[in-house]
Amino acid sequence: MDQPIPEALQDNLRQRLKYYQDIGIELFFRDRTGASPAQASSENSVPHTVPQSEAAPGAFRKIARPPMSRPGSNVAPSVGVLPPPPKPSLFDAMDKISGDTLLKIRDDLGDCTRCKLHGGRHTIVFGDGNPKADLVFVGEGPGHDEDMQGLPFVGRAGKLLTQMIEAMGLQRKDVYICNVVKCRPPENRAPEKDEVGACLPFLQRQLDAIAPKVIVCLGSIAAQTLLQTNRGVSHYRGEWLEYRGRRLIATYHPAYLLRNPNAKSEVWKDLQKVMAVLGLEVKRGRPAAPGKPS
Repeated sequence: MDQPIPEALQDNLRQRLKYYQDIGIELFFRDRTGASPAQASSENSVPHTVPQSEAAPGAFRKIARPPMSRPGSNVAPSVGVLPPPPKPSLFDAMDKISGDTLLKIRDDLGDCTRCKLHGGRHTIVFGDGNPKADLVFVGEGPGHDEDMQGLPFVGRAGKLLTQMIEAMGLQRKDVYICNVVKCRPPENRAPEKDEVGACLPFLQRQLDAIAPKVIVCLGSIAAQTLLQTNRGVSHYRGEWLEYRGRRLIATYHPAYLLRNPNAKSEVWKDLQKVMAVLGLEVKRGRPAAPGKPS
């Protein structure tokens, strides 16, 4: 049978427990290792709990939990030591993934069913080009030709983009090309918010893995997605912006240029800015824009 705790020690315990409560420590356990209250006090261990009837009301909250000390030890473990913080989830640490590669990202994407676009696609269009390119073009989403071939920008707009790249003195194999969404939206409509949200983590990982010097957004959807804005591309076209520590510039989509050939000269001005940053020679006598002169 436990010996009663002297009144003076009880008062000391109440004061100590009130102090712990004031600093936010409310959980204690009973030491079942056999040490007497006097021994515990002399060894400067944490005070034992006392029966609820003898303790000051609200002084502590008793929990049924076994001690954490080693078997045979008379010293109770210290209290007030915070547990280690929880490990971040894969999604919280997405932007800190070490050694990420395009191959691993494609593998993680898998046979994606994360949004409703998967129901009408023929092929996932992941991206294409140099995995360590200094220049990345980001479009909106695959069209019919891209969906059938599994490659970005291979239709009419793609042919114009190839001409734009060649006008810069590069080839498609020198750059990387991808889209905001990896599956073709029905009737080539603009991708919806939830569809963009499902693909965005993979696009971010692609850009981080490639680590380009310059990102060129083709059209409003790509620019709005990366810049987190609702403004149309005409509001900031040709301006140098920043995305996750990298230089970004937005310009018109090649599909827009097919409908509005007079805008080619504006796109060529934007591409010349990119060429200057990348150290590419801007030769005199080039056409005012890629493709047919406007």
